[in-house]
Amino acid sequence: MRIFERVRPVSGMGRPGVAGMRRTGMRLAATALCLTLLAGCSDRPGPEALTPTTAKAPGAREHVILVASTRERDPRPGVIFNGERSTALNFAKVDLSVPPAHKPGEIEWPKKGTGDPATDMVVHEAIYRDTQQDFLRDMKSELARRPAGQKKVFIFVHGYNTQFSEALYRLAQMAHDADAPAVPVLFTWASRATTEAYVYDNNSATAARDNLEDTIRLAFGSGADEVSIMAHSMGNWVTVEALRQIRISGKPVPQNKVGNIILAAPDIDVDVFKSQLKRFGKPAKPFVVIVSRDDKALGFSEFIAGKKQRLGEYSNDAELVDLGAVVVDMTDVKALDSFNHGKFAQLAEMAPQLRGSVLRGETPGDASASSHGALQGVRISGLDRLRQQPPTQQAAAAVAGEPSTPAPAPAAQ
Repeated sequence: MRIFERVRPVSGMGRPGVAGMRRTGMRLAATALCLTLLAGCSDRPGPEALTPTTAKAPGAREHVILVASTRERDPRPGVIFNGERSTALNFAKVDLSVPPAHKPGEIEWPKKGTGDPATDMVVHEAIYRDTQQDFLRDMKSELARRPAGQKKVFIFVHGYNTQFSEALYRLAQMAHDADAPAVPVLFTWASRATTEAYVYDNNSATAARDNLEDTIRLAFGSGADEVSIMAHSMGNWVTVEALRQIRISGKPVPQNKVGNIILAAPDIDVDVFKSQLKRFGKPAKPFVVIVSRDDKALGFSEFIAGKKQRLGEYSNDAELVDLGAVVVDMTDVKALDSFNHGKFAQLAEMAPQLRGSVLRGETPGDASASSHGALQGVRISGLDRLRQQPPTQQAAAAVAGEPSTPAPAPAAQ
């Protein structure tokens, strides 16, 4: 991102003119405003949000989330990982619970200090793992708890300006709302979680490409039947880059175990994405791209990026479908956040409705689908390609953020 630019001097003078300084000042002010608005976070968790508690509550549902992180470990109680970059990939296992009165799409933050499991999402235990082998052992143990046919892994990669606690609880919310059987794995890169750290965050995401590739390969090496990935916002940059690295490495992952690749509100230059897909070739199973044309955060990102449109607000669905994507348009969905940037998290609750629509052979947004009143503004383009791959519920699982039943293995690439 280019924040400062050279001011051209007035002809015949060695320093900027008043008009030039004013223009530059306006640009800097606009950029600062955009960075502030891009964050889109008013109420954020405090440093104690992950303070463990031994308290239990009737009806609270427990989840285990495995963590791979390029963040530094942080010894402060309730922090676990901070926003600085680690020289090595770190791992952890977190046991937490979601309160019985949880509202779909929402995160019930601990109000202050140690949370109450009756009303808040809370951590019960967080344990660092020292090696890849320890992390892999945890993953195999969690998979062993799943019944046959449901031994799946779901990797979530968060976006810009995100605290570790925010990423952890967001994944817990999605796993809980979707009621998906997959083992939830959080890949969290080093975000300083401040508006002025946009460049630092972008560089941190780029630096995490190799580590995400390692994490993906570990998931495929766990014995899982299927591995799916969802990335949000800037997390799409590191995700697509890691997948591109795998594609050109000469060491592909087992194609029959590739689940859904879900790109939610991707903060990627559309031209860059097109060039990445050209390198991939048209994928055997389409990427799922979640867009919203009223995403204010991506609008500001577009401004910062020299008015280059971001993939998450792109309006040419047909072109994306032709490149090898299923497009999930959430423009008409009422957001829970004021910047319309977190709509993807609401899809988890819609999973059964979306699944039923596809099984009935309906395209969301058409007359027959809307007559059921279940899709709440979600429109999907490109389902025909997914319907060519049995079973048909694969498409519904994809847009809902759930892992799907493996498709037939394509030829080795």
